[in-house]
Amino acid sequence: MALYRDAGIVLRVQKLGEADRIVTMLTRRHGKIRAVAKGVRRTRSRWGARLEPFNHVDVQCYTGRSLDVITQAQTLDAFAPAVVADYGAYSCGCAILETADRLVAEEGEPALRVYLLLLGAARALADGVREPSLVLDAFLLRGMSHAGWSPSISECARCAEPGPHRAFSVAGGGAVCGRCRPPGSVTPAAETFGMLDALLHGDWDVADAATAAVRRETSGLVAAHLQWHMERQLRSLPLVERQMRERPRVTGEPPDREGAGL
Repeated sequence: MALYRDAGIVLRVQKLGEADRIVTMLTRRHGKIRAVAKGVRRTRSRWGARLEPFNHVDVQCYTGRSLDVITQAQTLDAFAPAVVADYGAYSCGCAILETADRLVAEEGEPALRVYLLLLGAARALADGVREPSLVLDAFLLRGMSHAGWSPSISECARCAEPGPHRAFSVAGGGAVCGRCRPPGSVTPAAETFGMLDALLHGDWDVADAATAAVRRETSGLVAAHLQWHMERQLRSLPLVERQMRERPRVTGEPPDREGAGL
């Protein structure tokens, strides 16, 4: 029996038997793991509530034959209550968790960058400072960058001619010049390309100032680009609530850093 300890974010849970649960987590050192939490569905369980989606926990597990077994769990950040209380944050959060689960396909393979992105996104949703839909789109863009699917924004995806360009092709890899533009390309607003770049690099002044129309167009391009490369639709994306909320201004707010928050 090999014991190990790691910090992770709960992605999803499944019922097992009458009292147990299978918990899927994305951890800092071990990547995605699936482990059994025994007895956590009993009303007297003292730590079942810690193993809920969105929560950031420190767990101790031992290696089993098919599934690992969780023996201890301590809460590091209880993001779940704040996220679940706001439907907009919850719907965006579900899409973020599902995307992280799909991006890290292999269990047991370290995925530190995705873990840090997920931790930053969960913290941003729980804090409520960022608009949830912007947090979602920023996470999707940065997650695709990690996977090697990042859309081209400032140069042609096919010939690398410097932009700005007016056309965007999901199948072509992003922005395309007039010569390389394939059939089926769309012509988004110039501000939409600026919005994509702002979300990818954490320029929140630009992102917060975007109009509702630019945000909707950006979200559509991001979702289409992600699902094209995943070759499947995310079940949670159609349920995402997208609405503009005024963001409270924070004096002296530090610039965004990957993993420190989206």
